[in-house]
Amino acid sequence: MPQPDELLSSWLHRLAYANGVAPRAFARVLGVNSGMWSAALDLRLPSDVATLLRAHTGIPSDQLSAMTLSSALPKQLLLPLRNSGRRDGSTWLQFCCRCLADDAQPYFRRRWRLASRVSCTKHGCRLRDRCPSCRGHIAVFDQAQLVPQHYCVPCGYDLRRAPIPYLSPATRTLDRCIDNICSLEVIAHSPSGPVLIRRLLRMPSASGYYSTRLLTSLSTAARTHCAERLNLPSEWPVDGAEDDDEERKARRLRRLIPPPGDRHAWIELLANALGRRRGRPGASEGNEPAIKLPDLLGAYASMSPRPGRRLAQELLGR
Repeated sequence: MPQPDELLSSWLHRLAYANGVAPRAFARVLGVNSGMWSAALDLRLPSDVATLLRAHTGIPSDQLSAMTLSSALPKQLLLPLRNSGRRDGSTWLQFCCRCLADDAQPYFRRRWRLASRVSCTKHGCRLRDRCPSCRGHIAVFDQAQLVPQHYCVPCGYDLRRAPIPYLSPATRTLDRCIDNICSLEVIAHSPSGPVLIRRLLRMPSASGYYSTRLLTSLSTAARTHCAERLNLPSEWPVDGAEDDDEERKARRLRRLIPPPGDRHAWIELLANALGRRRGRPGASEGNEPAIKLPDLLGAYASMSPRPGRRLAQELLGR
């Protein structure tokens, strides 16, 4: 059975293994071309394949559709299927080794396909996008052996055993803040939604690390480094002497921070904070709130004893 937030390709790989068929051969069972067959089905599930799956598994159409990337997630932020081969280049899928180790049947999440995602919401650790043994990317669709999908195709390494990379608390807070906002369909209807997506894509340039590359073209490690640089106070302009007065600064922040449930305001505020660099225009011309990203994240983290949890619940309407 499909698991919570499971990616369609992940479920298809598990389905193949449960029926004694290696993933590479399972493409023929479904009548699709080989190659990155399962990753392509994540983007678009043909009606004949959906009918075949529905008839033989009993999984209804709406549940099959929910496992694809056709809705809810911002498509511009999806990691591309192509692989440049560069050491700092993106791969199509990330994973949390602790999640895989905790799963009764290890599976890959839909949220791990987003370039804006560098940490695990559950465990707080940094995601990986390569096997730590051979540096190969996830390629279950190319597996010719009958082994579970959490084993690396080129070298056979068990991804559950991968070392856990360090992630700073500030970067984890930024990652959760972005995830809480980008997981909402409201981003597509917010006036500042397109601006936020553009500025997320340009985070490498804003961080001063990569001047010409987009977020979706970088590895998880490189994207994490960009996020860490954005959180450095020296990267941001000084607003004035009042910042030296902590009490006055706290009052100013309270005026600028919207209620947790005001989704559109949070989208605009985050877009503006990501754009506040020297010579960079704001999301709203002329009257953009003067708030720096580290200050915004500090206010975000202070909303709950467990950073981001209460805001996430209220933003998601839970």
